[in-house]
This record gives sequence, structure tokens and C-alpha cells, in this order.
Amino acid sequence: MAYTVLARRYRSQTFADVVGQDPIAKTLKNAIETGRVAHAYLFSGTRGVGKTTMARILAKALNCLASEAPTTTPCLKCSSCVAINTGEDIDVVEIDGASNNRVEEIRELRENVIYRPARARYKIYIIDEVHMLSTAAFNALLKTLEEPPEHVKFIFATTEPNKVIATIQSRCQRFDFSNISPKTIAEQLKSILAKENIKYEEDLVLPLARLANGSMRDALSLLDRLISTGENPLGARLLEEFLGRPNAEKIHRLLECIGNRDAAGTLAATEDLVCTGLGEAQIVDALIESMRDLLVIKSAGVDTDLLMLTSEQKEKATALAQKFDAPALIYNITALEKLRWSVKNSDTPRALLDALLLRFALSAHFMSVDELMSRAQAGAMADVKKKLPVEDKPALVAPPRPVQRAEPRVMVTVAPAAPTGSAASGTVIESWPEILTLIAPVVGSATAGLLSGTTARQVKDDTLAIEFPAAGKVQKAMCEGKERAERIASAVSEHFGRSIRINYEIAADPQSNGRITPARPNGQKRYEILNDPAVKTVLTGLDATITGIEEAQQ
Repeated sequence: MAYTVLARRYRSQTFADVVGQDPIAKTLKNAIETGRVAHAYLFSGTRGVGKTTMARILAKALNCLASEAPTTTPCLKCSSCVAINTGEDIDVVEIDGASNNRVEEIRELRENVIYRPARARYKIYIIDEVHMLSTAAFNALLKTLEEPPEHVKFIFATTEPNKVIATIQSRCQRFDFSNISPKTIAEQLKSILAKENIKYEEDLVLPLARLANGSMRDALSLLDRLISTGENPLGARLLEEFLGRPNAEKIHRLLECIGNRDAAGTLAATEDLVCTGLGEAQIVDALIESMRDLLVIKSAGVDTDLLMLTSEQKEKATALAQKFDAPALIYNITALEKLRWSVKNSDTPRALLDALLLRFALSAHFMSVDELMSRAQAGAMADVKKKLPVEDKPALVAPPRPVQRAEPRVMVTVAPAAPTGSAASGTVIESWPEILTLIAPVVGSATAGLLSGTTARQVKDDTLAIEFPAAGKVQKAMCEGKERAERIASAVSEHFGRSIRINYEIAADPQSNGRITPARPNGQKRYEILNDPAVKTVLTGLDATITGIEEAQQ
């Protein structure tokens, strides 16, 4: 007897057997039970998700001869059910829309629908890949589809519903089949392997399910290929040898070199992957998939259901994720996605891949604005845009930052309590520049730079009022950020030896005689913002260009 592939042998036979499309199966069952079966259905979805299978199940449910009426549980033994399974039933006509797309075939179909079924309740037409019909064929079907005879049902299946004309879609009940999740596919694969008495390694099933890209038929076809190798038990190594999946250990080593800022190691790990026969596009896809796992771990934790990894893989990924931060991973994934299209059309794809991976390795983490301004204050702006050149060392070591000499940090136990009343206000106002110098090591040079142009107005009821110049709105907004505001308040409180609250104010524009003037024209505002010290620092440090300016509503 000829061998039957797994995709056909384990095809769902009833609504209860359907995998991954439970909402659609439930809706169709309810329609049968309540007698509200439509005369036309449109099943849309990607390949291998169960569209034709669901059409056959619906046909069996409507025409099962073991039941006196349509049933949600066809017997699968009567002549009608058996013939539908094999595609040989005279009352259930399956048509390939790709090879029967001319108007002549549809006119012939329209002429035959008037004849009643030979033995079943309904004459059912299943048209696969219906989007391949010509416009004339669609138009020839319109009238029949809108008012078909009572004994006729139409079921259309398509992978491209956008190509089905609107007048056809409006005459059908449309069901969109979703991609089947890797977890569901993996469970089905394990069930089939158990039924086939085939041994396998645990780390095989999940990667195989992910390779299927949501298609159960693709997953079973891939499993058939692995079984044909004759290996026992089936292991993850077969995915690399026979299905072209990149070696997981080599991808892990490449990411580890990037995370360690090891430029030479990054190039060597890339070469190791290329030597296995992988193309640049395959390496890019593998890196995107792995970095996505790291991003999920950084954002949602290792125990989230969003990860499709074994326990051992989760442990390795968690350790690797510590070498990256979320913004860097987001940037890397975006850059790799852009590179994917470039390497397919380039004559030098390897050079593009090496260049981007070295870019990752030499700038493994994004630099925050705080760090940028800190370097600017320390006189290290030249190091912001450049890293060390590649050296013959196992890993690159970032150059030491110039250290700015500062006064010893003032401890709480040493700082005297500040006086109260008007005398306290006068003391604080006069000595505010010296106070800023003392707390600079605590709040950081970047924050101290933002406060450098401020003045202390008064201390009243343990509240210190700090005033920014009229053009210091950006600095004020940055200092009011939750983390920086808490750090400033903590440093000031530590200096005075008691809890101090901070109020930030903006000085009145001198041209308005003490009154805050209304919003200036956009050109003047843009000029002020572009000449703001903080903005200049960011633009110079990042070699950036302003693409737009938005004013926050106070």
C-alpha cells in the first residue's frame, strides 16, 4: 500500500478534531444546531491553517447519511462521509480555482446547480483558491451566488481575500483563519510522534513548530522530511543538517561576542556561520528571532508565555540578555530588518552584514541623555561618537573616562542642620553656587550642569524655591523628571541634614516688566530652543539633526 503523508493521515475529520481554529468551529457548529447555515461561506487565511479541511468537515456535517438532519458530529462511516474524505462524492464538488478560472467553467457550474443532489441533502461546491477566478468568472457567478437553489451551498477558500471582488464577499459569510500558534503546533506534533511510536528529543519540537510559521500542514511536511532521514531518536541537529536552520549554539556565540563588544570575535563567529552554508539573509533572520527572545526577557521576564524556548534555552537566553538593554535590542532588530532587504539585492551582502554586526559590537548600548551630558561636563565629548579601534585582543575594553576632581562627598552625619527663617533664606541665596559645587558629585555632573544657571529664591517651611532663567524651560522640565527630581531633593536634604522639598520656578521675562509674556511666534521659539545649552549638548554629542519641535503643554 502506498505511503500516506502525515498531513493527509492526520487531517481533522470532525469539528472536535480541528486544531487552532476553535472559534470558527464553534460558530459553524452553532449554525448547524440552530438551522442557520448560510448558502455561501468565504474561508480566508494563510496556507495550511485548515480552510479546505474545515470546508470538508462542514460538508460532511450537512450531508451525513447516518443522521436524519445536519449534525455537528458526522459518523465518518457512511458512504457520503467516506466519499467526501477522498474527494470523490458526486454531491460535493471540489473545484480548483487556479485551473478552472475561465468564465466558461463558471457558466457550466451555474447550469448544473439547478439539478438536485443524487443522494445527499445538499449539493455543495467547494472552490479552492477562489481569488484566481477572472473578473468575468466572478461576475458570471454573482446572480447564482446571491439567490441559489435551496439545495445548493457554496464554500470558497482563498489565501488572498483582497483579490476577491467586493460583490462576491458581500454575498458570503466570511471567516478569517488565524495562524496557528507554535505552542499549539508543538503539542500536535508531540501527539503525532507518540502515535507513530517515534522517539524524539525535547529540543526538536519547539524549533520545528516555529519553522512552520503558523501552518500545521507545513509543520507536518517538515516532520515527514525528518522522519525520512531514519535517525532515531529525532534531534535538533537534523534541523540544521536537513532543514537549513542555523546552529543555535553558533548564533548564541555571535550574540555573546556582540554583547561583550568583541569586534574580532564577532567577525569570527559570523565566518563560522557562513562556512556552514548559510546565506546572509538566513543569518539575519536567525539574529532577529534570537534578539526578539532577548527583548521579551528584558521586557516581560523569562517566565512569560511569549517565549517559546525549552528550560535550558531560557537559562542561556537569560544570561545573554544581561549583556543588552531593551533600547539597544529594539534598534538592532530594526536595523537587521532593513538589512534583510539590502542583502538580497546587493552584490556584496557579506560586507553589509559584517559592517552592521561590527556596528552593534562597537556600540552595544545606547547612550542616555544623562550620560551624554555627564561626558560633556567632564570634557569627554570627543569619546561620545567614537569607540576604540579594533585591536588584536579577545575583547574591546572601553576607554576610561576622564575623571573630574570634586570635593569629597558630604555625608549626612557631618552636615550641620540649616537655620530657619529669613536668615536661612539669605544664607542659602548667598551660598547657592557653593552648595551646587558640594552636591554635584551626588546628583551627577549632568544634573549639576542643568542647575548651574539657577538661583535660590527662599527657604520656607522646609521648601526650597529654585528659579531658572526665562530661557531655561527645557532645563526646568528635565529637572522635574521623577528620577532626577528625587535625586536633587535627596542631595539637598543630605546637605542640610533634614528633609527638603524643591519647587522649580521660571523667572519672569525682563522685557515683560515682571509678567510672563504670551507665546512668541514659532520662529523666535525655535531660535531659543536651538540655542539652549542642553539642546546644543545633545546635538553636538550625537551629531544629530532636529526634525521637529513640539512644545509641551504646561
